[in-house]
Amino acid sequence: MFNTLWAWERVDAYSLEELVTIELLGQTYTFKTDSDTIKAKEIADFLVNEVKRVETQQSSQSSDITRFAILISVALNIVNENFELKMKQTDLLKDISERSAKLIGVLDERM
Repeated sequence: MFNTLWAWERVDAYSLEELVTIELLGQTYTFKTDSDTIKAKEIADFLVNEVKRVETQQSSQSSDITRFAILISVALNIVNENFELKMKQTDLLKDISERSAKLIGVLDERM
């Protein structure tokens, strides 16, 4: 169910775009990517691993789980993680801005 099938091919001889094909939950998906196929593979691997984790977690709670429910749970987990990272980034930028303003104030006083 979680086999990852990788296939790369050039869209055409003059294009940097490549087609990447993966298999997830018994379905094959093909998408275009630019020359960074390694990043595309890492993203797809992350997705496959998250699906495995959610399916394992939810199958212990209920034997009647649909693929759609698994994918929705995965999407919500990824969005939640993304949101938390954005909040941390916002807090970090605010902290850096406040500290920079203080340092500029100290430097201005000394000049």
